[in-house]
Amino acid sequence: MRIALLTEGGYPYARGEGGAWCDRLVRGLPGHEFEVYALSRSERTEAGGQVELPPQVRRVRSERLWGAPPENHGNRVRTAHRHRFLHHYGELAAALTGGGAPGVLGIADAGSDGYGGARADRFASGLYGLAELAREEGGLPGLLRSEHALRALESACRAPGVRPLLTGLGVADLLAAAELLERALRPLSAPWYEPDELGAADLCHAVSGGPATLPGLLAKRFFGTPLLVTEYGVRLREALLAHRASGLSAAVRALLTAFHRLLAGESYREAALITPGSTHARRWQERCGADRLRLRTVYPGMESARFARAGEAAEAAGTGAATGHPDPTLTWVGRPDPSKDLIALLHAFDAIRTAEPGARLRILYVRGGVDSYLAGCRTLAAQLFPDEARDAVTVGESPVTFEEIGSPGVPQLADAYASGDVVVLSSIVEGFPLSLVEAMFCGRATVSTDVGAVREVIGGTGLVVPPRNPAALADACLALLREPERAARLGAAARERALALFTVERCVGAFREIYLELVAHWPVRREPLRDTDGVPRPFAEPAEAHVPGRLTPALPAPAWARHPQPAGLPLGDRP
Repeated sequence: MRIALLTEGGYPYARGEGGAWCDRLVRGLPGHEFEVYALSRSERTEAGGQVELPPQVRRVRSERLWGAPPENHGNRVRTAHRHRFLHHYGELAAALTGGGAPGVLGIADAGSDGYGGARADRFASGLYGLAELAREEGGLPGLLRSEHALRALESACRAPGVRPLLTGLGVADLLAAAELLERALRPLSAPWYEPDELGAADLCHAVSGGPATLPGLLAKRFFGTPLLVTEYGVRLREALLAHRASGLSAAVRALLTAFHRLLAGESYREAALITPGSTHARRWQERCGADRLRLRTVYPGMESARFARAGEAAEAAGTGAATGHPDPTLTWVGRPDPSKDLIALLHAFDAIRTAEPGARLRILYVRGGVDSYLAGCRTLAAQLFPDEARDAVTVGESPVTFEEIGSPGVPQLADAYASGDVVVLSSIVEGFPLSLVEAMFCGRATVSTDVGAVREVIGGTGLVVPPRNPAALADACLALLREPERAARLGAAARERALALFTVERCVGAFREIYLELVAHWPVRREPLRDTDGVPRPFAEPAEAHVPGRLTPALPAPAWARHPQPAGLPLGDRP
């Protein structure tokens, strides 16, 4: 079958885990054809180039969500259609602001969280109206960035029932909000909605929420193509966190939050199936209106072979693989940024050193974090742990080291996890904790903060403490450092759990079944899709049970079955 893979800021550009799992999925299904429709978030995303694509990826289509709109998008719309644009954009803006005249969008229609009912219908009406106009005219970026759009957005912010936060929206905020909405709506103007593009796909698979679902929503509306939505990190949650750190005003953040919230609800309603990557993501989706009957959890598949050597060495050692250092050692592995809360980890390690003077902490990081945050952590570590010397003739060294993965001391990611006795995760915000799964593959005991899907991933194979609590983090780390046998048992159990739940084979097998199930149960197209030779494509017409003729009525039941039988008589004596 032909699968349209819808991505945003990931495959085929990103080389991190966000794009790696897509690559593993595509390579694990060589019997299907894939076409990638990629949305690029930034110039940096494209600058890294594309990963090497397998032969089953037939083509890649890309669209930018940054910078000026492409020149091939229509920037002129006939005057006769301008009224249509203002109507549909006004509906969309009114849904974002939550305002409207009584009887149009009242409180009773707003749903339990204010984003359902008439507000969601109004958003869908405006969204699909703009999409149909964009398809007819070749694009809408010019109008979405025009004075007409600004006035419609301003009118929506001044309507009755709007929050006071939005009524005071200034000119600068209006300009910023209109520009960001144009970028988010840019997939509506992409030249993908033709019979030989998304119309030729048997299934659209959006590998994230947010703008990546827009092409799938339109493919379903224009061609009836079923939509599958997968979210390992909830896109709505990521958008909320990004807005908080963006420096935008509260009013602009409120409008963008409303857009992502309503888009999430619409994609969940229209998806044939939704596959969250964890129960944590599933709760977010249910809160946004996803039907429980169309939710199926599929854990992300990770390459266990990369960590097999470290895991097998841990099993052979019995009490954990040799760390290369005689002192008890904690390791932290990841990309340094404020959400990882390395500050709390350093303060916790200060308490650990007081109780265990020989303990060491290795912070092993990968590139791509916040450089200023990493520099601040280095400064704090130098203040808390000045270089120590064992005697008068020994060069002093700090018990805390910062090492980049790929350096001579830590050439591979598996070496980073194998270099310590206990792996620590100190995050205050986390979606699906991939670093914990990698540590589990390596047979390492873990101490983690209770955020995101951590408790679900760990199960009973590690210690979990509250976030932002250095004292609790220190106590849990000390408990495992002082009991190496217990740490070894937890590490072995963690490896078994990871191999049972989080392998590539398990993930690919789940999606293989999901693809077949969705296409087989979807209605047959009126015009069968065929190859260039005229041969029908497999799965373009799903097999359906059909019995020719009319069913005959059932024969009447025999007389003995229509009358009650006396109780207590043997079967042979009954009349």
